[in-house]
Amino acid sequence: MAGRGGSGPAWVRLQAVAVSGSTCEGLLLAALPLLAVSITTDPRAVSLVNVAGQAPWLLLSLFAGVVIDRVRRTAVLASAYAVQIVAALTLALLGSTGSLSLPALLVVAFVLTTAQVFGDGAAGSVVPEVVTPDQLNMANSRLQVIDRGMVQFVVPPATGLLIGISAGLPAWLAAVAALVALLLARGIPSAKPVRTPAHPLKDLTAGLRYLVGTPLLRSITITVALGSFAAAAGNSMLVLYATQELHLAPFGYGVLLACLAVGWVASSFFVDRFVRRFGYSTAMRIAQVCAVLSQLLIAIVPPWPVLVGAVLIFLTSTTLIWNVCSQSSRQRFTPSELLGRVLTSHRALAWGLTPLGALAGGFVAVHWSLRGVWVMAAAVQLLGTTLVWRQLTPAAFRDAEAAMAR
Repeated sequence: MAGRGGSGPAWVRLQAVAVSGSTCEGLLLAALPLLAVSITTDPRAVSLVNVAGQAPWLLLSLFAGVVIDRVRRTAVLASAYAVQIVAALTLALLGSTGSLSLPALLVVAFVLTTAQVFGDGAAGSVVPEVVTPDQLNMANSRLQVIDRGMVQFVVPPATGLLIGISAGLPAWLAAVAALVALLLARGIPSAKPVRTPAHPLKDLTAGLRYLVGTPLLRSITITVALGSFAAAAGNSMLVLYATQELHLAPFGYGVLLACLAVGWVASSFFVDRFVRRFGYSTAMRIAQVCAVLSQLLIAIVPPWPVLVGAVLIFLTSTTLIWNVCSQSSRQRFTPSELLGRVLTSHRALAWGLTPLGALAGGFVAVHWSLRGVWVMAAAVQLLGTTLVWRQLTPAAFRDAEAAMAR
């Protein structure tokens, strides 16, 4: 394919799409919890925004995979940004006219993530088309750093300031960013989909069966599901933890989110070399243990913003290692014609627990404490650690490589 290779024009354009698209998502994702807190401080009500924003991963991922494998993938990517434009404009109008309400935020959060389900799946399927197999770790690391950098580092501090000017201003800028991403995505070449007479339901189950039937990919998915539950519990309460425990203003909350991205950026400089040096198995084991320690530290360290920020930096620096290995494993050990469905099936199963995690975070915060949320998260991550050490062995990766070579 034209543009294939780590420095080809298609790869460069895909990175530009990631920058623009992540700017849109970062503005909206940072604004939604702040706008929710301006309406209510009830932890359960605030967690509902996170639930609505995570539900599409469970409800729509399998269907999205069928669409991605049946339609040109860059067309799906562009369409996803068109939906984000609609969500951003809706929030902008509501914020600018003083018409915000919790139900409106729930709808916007749901629509935004619906677009992400299709867009992220399409983008992940395009990556192997524009880079060579030995560049997958580098490409996935770069895209995740761009995404996290914009979503959590560059954009959130600015979002707090923008909301202070006008509640609708971040969403107006998000609409512009989504429009730029849409125009850029349309120019990326992508392979024509393989035509199939199979019924969509049969196509849907084929990707799910491959994922569940491949031991290595199945174990990774279960581990990510547990981690997603834990992360959603913490993320849904982070805005309350920042404002009530750490006594931070909206700008301070944005800076705290930025600490999450600092870890991604710092890790990006060595993640490829780290994985090549230690291998997928050891790298993922180390990252999983660090996730447990990080969640536990957030629960027990004194309420000093600098200290909590340092823990978040450590957490995401090791999370990037896990995510790169996880995404590259699915791309390496899945046939191209099934890749869209396998990627979205993974997200349906792995991220499907995030709404439950967000709800659990709200209820633990109400009936125990905000710090108790991270104790629960650490306990859930510990279950994943047990699975990683038992199933993600060097031999398991060798068996997966041998199966793909046959």
